[in-house]
Amino acid sequence: MSDNHQRIAVCPGSFDPVTFGHLDIITRASKLFDKVIVLVSTNLDKRPAFTLTERLLMIRQVTQNFENVFIDILEDELLADYVRRVGAVAIVKGLRAVTDFEYEFQMALGNKKLVPEAETVFLTTAAENMYLSSSIVKQIAALGGDISSFVPAEILPVINTRLQRQRKPSEIDPDTRQLLLQQVQQFAQTIRKDETT
Repeated sequence: MSDNHQRIAVCPGSFDPVTFGHLDIITRASKLFDKVIVLVSTNLDKRPAFTLTERLLMIRQVTQNFENVFIDILEDELLADYVRRVGAVAIVKGLRAVTDFEYEFQMALGNKKLVPEAETVFLTTAAENMYLSSSIVKQIAALGGDISSFVPAEILPVINTRLQRQRKPSEIDPDTRQLLLQQVQQFAQTIRKDETT
């Protein structure tokens, strides 16, 4: 099928790092569209653990068996301009909770104004990934926790190596360490509660 007749979707995100939650959304989008472009972008509100190129390479590694998934980087360009440039008909976003929806709904309205020819498609996360985020993964890894059930095995070593080197527990001030431990424990309790219901 030529590019002119393909239904192209763009799946943007920071993917810092890519998780099973991200992979779930990418997999499902790949079944809905002829071509899915996973677009690695910068989140100005976050300090990334991995460079844009590193994130691109990790996503490429875990999606190498998808014939219709392609990876690109968004730099110094509006998402709406990128969507128009590649001829995409949709922007695919994953939703975990109501708090995600409020932010993503605002973004969808803005993108619709800027690029009316593309729709925003929301895919709700699978139940097992509802509380999974890159931030949680980074916190657990920084404290030496097991993240093997959160990220694909192919990229697990590089994530552990980077995050444990960046933030060894002994280098974290006591207040920050206590906050991180509380967040990790809260996450673990939520997972256990979900598994028993």
